[in-house]
Amino acid sequence: MNSVVVVGAGPVGLTAALTLARRGIEVTVLEQGAGLATESRASTFHPPTLEMLDALGVLEALLAQGITASTFQYRERSGGVIATLDLGVLASDTAYPFRVQCEQSKLTPILMAALPSNAEVLFEHTVHGLSAGDDGVVLHTSQGPRRADWVLGADGAHSAVRRGLGAGFDGDTYPERFLVASVDEQLDAVLPGIAPINYVFDPDEWLVLLRTPEHWRVLLPTPADTPDALESDRLPARLTAVADLGRPWRILHASLYAVHQRVTDSFRHGRVLLMGDAAHVNNPLGGMGMNSGIHDAVQLADALAEVLAGAPESHLDRAAAHRRTVAVDHVQRASHNNWRNIRAHDDDYRTHLRHLAADPDAARIHLRRACLLDTLDIRP
Repeated sequence: MNSVVVVGAGPVGLTAALTLARRGIEVTVLEQGAGLATESRASTFHPPTLEMLDALGVLEALLAQGITASTFQYRERSGGVIATLDLGVLASDTAYPFRVQCEQSKLTPILMAALPSNAEVLFEHTVHGLSAGDDGVVLHTSQGPRRADWVLGADGAHSAVRRGLGAGFDGDTYPERFLVASVDEQLDAVLPGIAPINYVFDPDEWLVLLRTPEHWRVLLPTPADTPDALESDRLPARLTAVADLGRPWRILHASLYAVHQRVTDSFRHGRVLLMGDAAHVNNPLGGMGMNSGIHDAVQLADALAEVLAGAPESHLDRAAAHRRTVAVDHVQRASHNNWRNIRAHDDDYRTHLRHLAADPDAARIHLRRACLLDTLDIRP
């Protein structure tokens, strides 16, 4: 018998576990892998996420491993800068008016190390399904059944918890796959003036250039029907088209994946809560996926802690409804608009970006939304 079981030991699941454990609640985390995932995946932390990690006592360790990015750029594929936005205009809104570039695989060990004695992580525990009732939940795992008062599903886009509930996951798949290459190059030396985060506009082949502590990442679109082997063969030439180094780029790793915009019908199903990719997925343009997932974890875990302390369950209902509204009306809408704009010839939008760069008040309003600061207030 466990008070709360969290399924998934990624950044969302471990954030939820730490939030609950610091409130004195017994938590068990079930992770199907033999250890924490080591893939780079998400790499941008927005200001409100930094505030949450600070409140959990883990921000200092993350900052020690990450890169602080106070600006980001919109650029033309031809090389010109459209606009540079400075997050310093958020100084009156947050103690952290910048982004931190650091792979999520560096955050998860920090979160795990911070877990107090009333939280444990069990690896090689695969959840196959569940049976939920008014008095608790039974998880069917590879190590046998496990009963809990509450279950938090943070087990990714292919969530066994969500499937076990029979919950929907409606949405669409983009007409192109995304190719991410990690490269051992100093791109700021060959592309003078680039920021740590760069969105490069082009209707034929847009791209994103992201600096991380150990390498640069290049995100490129690929037609959905392109065979993986052909895309692998094409990658060196595509990178040379970004910047000709006079030699092949040093490619550390490359992955090709389909991109979806999907959301489940409810983030609460009785005694089961869904969060992060288990509840909603979106394209990565704007860096909102992991960040909004961490916000799900903190706000839903806090609400659950209040309920366990005696608050009415309507408190949890409001938090779950709010997080779904954020996912649909903000995260999905904004990330889709980012995809539409980066691949279009839209002079009006470019003019709008230049206006933002020149007007600190307008930039502040824009960046509050882009960095998810405007999505945290749970209305009564």
